[in-house]
Amino acid sequence: MKVNILTKCKRRAKLPYKQNGKVVYSPELFSTGVKNMVLSDGMKIFLADFSLMLTALFWGLGFVAMKDALDSFPTFWLLVLRFSSGAALMAIVFRKRLAGVSFHDLKAGVIIGVFLFLGFSTQTLGLNYTTPGKQAFLTATYVVIVPLLSWVIRRRFPGILSFIASVVCLAGMAMLTLQEGLAVGAGDTLTLVCAVFFACHILAIEHFAAKTDPVILAIIQIFTVGMLSFPFALAFETWPGFNGGSGLWSIAFTVLFCTVFAFAAQNVAQKFTPSTHTAIILSLESLFGALAGIYFVGEIFTARMAAGCALILAAVLLTETGPALAKAFSGRLPAGEKP
Repeated sequence: MKVNILTKCKRRAKLPYKQNGKVVYSPELFSTGVKNMVLSDGMKIFLADFSLMLTALFWGLGFVAMKDALDSFPTFWLLVLRFSSGAALMAIVFRKRLAGVSFHDLKAGVIIGVFLFLGFSTQTLGLNYTTPGKQAFLTATYVVIVPLLSWVIRRRFPGILSFIASVVCLAGMAMLTLQEGLAVGAGDTLTLVCAVFFACHILAIEHFAAKTDPVILAIIQIFTVGMLSFPFALAFETWPGFNGGSGLWSIAFTVLFCTVFAFAAQNVAQKFTPSTHTAIILSLESLFGALAGIYFVGEIFTARMAAGCALILAAVLLTETGPALAKAFSGRLPAGEKP
């Protein structure tokens, strides 16, 4: 039943009206209606997926920004600056939330942060012994590792559509990033290890996000990465100092968009989106990264790369629409038959 504005005003003014034959007053029903109208489950999932797409966009643009920043700062000092600054900024903005941090919050954030640090560190070490194209592809194997780990850990099959979408996405990654053979070396092995850690990072967020404030979770995990990077920076690198130039602007971009926004959005989104879904949407990072390389760096875009982009988009569309299509298809089958 539709309610006009006048009726809403009467409810707000505590004028009585009837519902199911009973006279009730407005405040309780009005407030309940507002809560129920704020966001439906479908809208929450849509906003979560959109947030993950924005995260993938910023991480894709971050490839160009990080490449520029690495001209001014060595790897671990860059990680210290990026993650420590991001954590400090979030702590200032959300300082009131930090007042209620519990031991469970700290434990969850540190565990997630350790996985994230291990992913970044093994990825960085591996890049010294392999090509960027091979590493981009091998890192992206987490889209297949996530549903496999989810199946092993939870003893719950994530669905055939998740595996199909993951394989399609991986094929797209190969076409987009690989320009040569796939002989496995030391750097490739380290990169595969990093993909496992990134998969664990996604699964850990899914596990803890339901019971923890996602903003607090994001602050603690990125602070953990910054602090774990610090001793490695002291031991193996020299502090270059701040010399100005484009490197600082690139760091500012990675701090604000690739770290503060991206990890906060991912933590919030994973309260409403499964880990297998998250992994495939975040795989758009490679597509956005390729487009950023073409626009900002002048990289060549080939027909093979275009086909890879199309496969990645197809995987994302399958993830978004697959469950609804499967449900519609199963509804047309005769009783007792399954697709």
